[in-house]
Amino acid sequence: MSFRSADKERVIEQTSFTTGEHIEYRVHYGFVNAAEAIVDVDEKFQHANGRPCYKVNIVARTLGMTDWFTKVRDVWTSYIDSAMILPQLFYQKKEEGNYKNEQKIIFNHEANTAKQYDIDDDNEKKTFQLPNNVQDVVSGYYYLRTINFSKMAVGESVPIIFFFEGEVYNMRLKYRGKEVLKTKFGKINTFKITPQLPKNNFFQDEEAVKLWVTDDANKIPVRAEVELKIGSITLDLRKYSGLRNELRFN
Repeated sequence: MSFRSADKERVIEQTSFTTGEHIEYRVHYGFVNAAEAIVDVDEKFQHANGRPCYKVNIVARTLGMTDWFTKVRDVWTSYIDSAMILPQLFYQKKEEGNYKNEQKIIFNHEANTAKQYDIDDDNEKKTFQLPNNVQDVVSGYYYLRTINFSKMAVGESVPIIFFFEGEVYNMRLKYRGKEVLKTKFGKINTFKITPQLPKNNFFQDEEAVKLWVTDDANKIPVRAEVELKIGSITLDLRKYSGLRNELRFN
């Protein structure tokens, strides 16, 4: 990653991802095959706020018995500025059991604001004041992939700020060292990362989430483990195509 700053606008030069990338994850709750998450980068650059963007779509849905108990159909779409790796436009559509919610957020990184709009009539509902360089939940996944963990010492961390459902979260990504991870595709060299989470009623503690990111040019998360107050969730790479760089397994 190369980083430059001119006034308030940053530029991140990265070689980890590009248009047309497709990644699928399988989610397990204990031994139950509970859900899947599908991550797609549009084949072409799109524009939002007059800026060229990666359009990224994430679909999360429950499977099998989990789908019968609590049906989830969530979609998050982010237009990620191709130079700044920051969100310009964010859509969220949630269907979780009987709960349904849609929202649209337009970011203004010059003014450090986010405006929330009603999907039905496109009327502005609320304006939020934000700090510099705020990520949404989708763009944060791609910003993670621009970080050069190989130059970090074990225990070192980098800050990351999220804006999600009207709240700003100041977090840090702590580097825990290198590990060889066994996957369905074979063994692969990874960096282990633990995001420092804010206190909440769902996770076991502030380091309840563990990520394993490929130790290569792609920096793809191949596994995540989440320790909840009740039980645990594991997310594993299931399928991939259209990567910018070849993924090498041992």
